[in-house]
Amino acid sequence: MIDLSGKSAVVTGGSRGIGRAIVLRLAEQGADVAFSYRGNAEAAREVTAAVEAMGRRALAVQADVTDPASAEALIGAAIEAFGKVDILVNNAGITRDDLIMRMSPEAWREVLETNLFGAFYAIKAVLRPMLRARAGRIVNITSVSGLAGNAGQANYSSAKAGLVGLTKATAREVASRGITVNAVAPGFVLTELTATLPEKIQEGIRAATPLGRFATPEEIGAAVAFLASDEAAYITGHVLSVDGGLVMM
Repeated sequence: MIDLSGKSAVVTGGSRGIGRAIVLRLAEQGADVAFSYRGNAEAAREVTAAVEAMGRRALAVQADVTDPASAEALIGAAIEAFGKVDILVNNAGITRDDLIMRMSPEAWREVLETNLFGAFYAIKAVLRPMLRARAGRIVNITSVSGLAGNAGQANYSSAKAGLVGLTKATAREVASRGITVNAVAPGFVLTELTATLPEKIQEGIRAATPLGRFATPEEIGAAVAFLASDEAAYITGHVLSVDGGLVMM
């Protein structure tokens, strides 16, 4: 069993969907968890209560991941609460889908700033304490859209592809200090967002996925927990696809 007892983690975008599942899985494995949320305070309170019910410490921080100062404040709050940050999971992300011909510069910029710049800011904020500790785990949540591209998602696919490059570059920079940096690339995951897709589209997704179904958020959380654990100590610069075989590379 993966044991994260005594570890402390920070998860960006941890109040709903995949982020919530990651927070809960890390706590279930024994970690104290700080997480950021953008605006849904009620959802954040529910996640905090769920973590505390497991006997772990939780800290919810309202933060704008596109602001470097917010990233510093988030990591600082976690260190103040837990004394250290062993694990960083960059999960916060948004979509603003449209065809390139119709995509506004604002929609392009907002997705890049949230999904890619936000991860860079959080990594930059956490690296100094991790380098001092000569240990750490960083896991970035990318997407199959970043590996294979997706029509109508030029901004999202670009940001997620950028995360792959950021993962590999960071992994090379910090490996000598005992820090691993990996990414998880989910396929289609059953969340509040995908549950609202028309049934015909859902059927098409299931047909295109060799395993014939959507992932659950908990399955993404399990992959993150593994990469954050001592069992994955010799894995770095890797992108783990959790996509039911949708994109095989």
